[in-house]
Amino acid sequence: MLLKHTTKEVADRKALMINPAKTCQPIGAMYAALGIHGCLPHSHGSQGCCSYHRSTLTRHYKEPIPAATSSFTEGASVFGGQANLVQAIDNIFTVYEPEVIAVHTTCLSETIGDDLPQIFDKAKKDGKVPDGCTVLGAPTPSYVGSHVTGFSNMVKAMAQLAEPTGVKNGKVNVIPGWVEPADMGEIKRLAELVGVDITLFPDTSGVLDAPLTGEYSMFPQGGVTIPELKGAGDAIGTLALGEWCSADAARWLDSKCKVPCTILDMPFGLAATDRFVDVLRTVAGVNVPDTVTHERGQLVDLISDMHQYFYGKKVALWGDPDQLIAMTEFLISLDMQPLYVVTGTPGKKFEKRIQEICADQPFEVKVKAKGDMFLMHQWVKNESVDLLIGNTYGKYIARDEDIPFLRWGFPILDRQGHQYFPTVGYKGGLRLLEKMLDLFLDRKDRDDPEQTFELVL
Repeated sequence: MLLKHTTKEVADRKALMINPAKTCQPIGAMYAALGIHGCLPHSHGSQGCCSYHRSTLTRHYKEPIPAATSSFTEGASVFGGQANLVQAIDNIFTVYEPEVIAVHTTCLSETIGDDLPQIFDKAKKDGKVPDGCTVLGAPTPSYVGSHVTGFSNMVKAMAQLAEPTGVKNGKVNVIPGWVEPADMGEIKRLAELVGVDITLFPDTSGVLDAPLTGEYSMFPQGGVTIPELKGAGDAIGTLALGEWCSADAARWLDSKCKVPCTILDMPFGLAATDRFVDVLRTVAGVNVPDTVTHERGQLVDLISDMHQYFYGKKVALWGDPDQLIAMTEFLISLDMQPLYVVTGTPGKKFEKRIQEICADQPFEVKVKAKGDMFLMHQWVKNESVDLLIGNTYGKYIARDEDIPFLRWGFPILDRQGHQYFPTVGYKGGLRLLEKMLDLFLDRKDRDDPEQTFELVL
């Protein structure tokens, strides 16, 4: 059913969300856990919860998502899930032989009050965790936060595996936030070009964009290793790419392991990538090579050449806070006008940050944290835009209002390729520009009268 009956009159709604621009915490925790080498994510709750989390990630990445569940029944729901989880840990290590189990809670286990550290301790004392294997976990009830906060909580649990020795190892920790596997690969490539040895965690490159070889492997070759996570406490610095997804883990390493941290925006677009490269080379004490400068110049060249097609275009965008902040800045650098910005993740500081980015612009931005797609549609109905940017759930608005639509963010359920082609960094910026240009010029070709329908634009 399409949204033809969405009203233009915006009413204040405090108790009703219609198509929220988010999903639940455990999905973020599960995605983060997949970025650990040899890890099997585990959902401490009912089978239905685990099935939903797995299916959402599978539909986005078009890859089979391995995960286990504590399979709560009525008994566990009343008396607690400790027995289920201890038995699950024993079964998983016996049958599937992972190196790591990463447990995230659900609404049910959090409401009961299951204590993960205590349960892990019992499992170890009972001999359920083999030598050399690791169990970690994070609290991720779905009734608070979003998939973004679930991701952050699991990444913080990874950081807590750090075991500082007091001797610096010369590496830089980079916490990329929730981005595609190709984006994580691009961050590693950029760091290698700059000449900086990094520990990227989590790292889903090589896991959720692995090639088809004809043989199934439950644990692909990619992912950050446990020795690398333990060594994160000896790094010379940490770069957290995004306040919402990455900052908590970086600040924990700073306070507990004395690894100084820098909180940056995700490197989408020119300015944010400039800041990332600059801080990376400063922390490591190296110079930026000509190859990186060359890539930056290509992005600047395309911006300059095609500026007339971006200038003044009005945009509505939705998604995750960290991604939206960097994308809003990128659009403004192109002289575009991000009029509407919505995230389902709660937090007034997001609204403040977007307002600050747009403060000196000749337009008024409407921004909403803990918002939904119904509000976005209402805003668009009152004043239309030239481009929609966000996840698949905006396709109904795009169809109803006949607006070009750039799929970007999570989840993308109806298109392919996003896990293979990065949108971070200078190369990623080129891809974003190409996709936006294609949409604008396709629309121009469609709508131009015959006298202005040209071969070369």
